[in-house]
Amino acid sequence: MKTLFFLCAVAVLFATACTTDKTRSFIPGTYVNSAGGEYSVADDTLVIEPSGSNNFSILRKTGFNVVTDGKKGKRQYETERWNAIYDDGTKTLTETRKGKLITFYPETGTLKVGKREYKKIN
Repeated sequence: MKTLFFLCAVAVLFATACTTDKTRSFIPGTYVNSAGGEYSVADDTLVIEPSGSNNFSILRKTGFNVVTDGKKGKRQYETERWNAIYDDGTKTLTETRKGKLITFYPETGTLKVGKREYKKIN
């Protein structure tokens, strides 16, 4: 009887240990987005790296051109550094300064920041 109980306990521990959070393991990497409209054209890159147990560091690099009278202006660049916290329950990141919600879709290789969709490239 004790042996059966022990084997069941070991099986439960083994099953629990083998369960991985696919979203959490998908998060680190580089994601890109391109957008354009009447007034500007922009390319965004997000580089996400773990920086603690549930903390992530995000580097956002943006290159954009302002469009005036139908002509693209000189390329301009901006860089931002975000910190975000991973929620195990919702499987999302929340950016700590402005509260941006970052949702991951490992099955399609994408993430969304609000309505803007980024494709993972590595």
